[in-house]
Amino acid sequence: MTARDQVKQEIDRLNEEQLNQVQDFIAFIKFQNRRTMSTFNDNQLADLYNESAAEDRELAEVGMSSYEEMLQQEDIR
Repeated sequence: MTARDQVKQEIDRLNEEQLNQVQDFIAFIKFQNRRTMSTFNDNQLADLYNESAAEDRELAEVGMSSYEEMLQQEDIR
């Protein structure tokens, strides 16, 4: 007997409250699966890291006083 068959048999024996718990657990498993399936492309992560590092270096060179101006210029681009 397969696991699927065993689960089906067990489900047939459950009361309504237990079925609700099984339903919640299935929803949790599906949610978990969707979360783990969303993988990041290494190239995208590297690009984001490099962009962030460049902004950090620029901010360190310019100083905090010009930070707002720099953000406004970035929004214009």
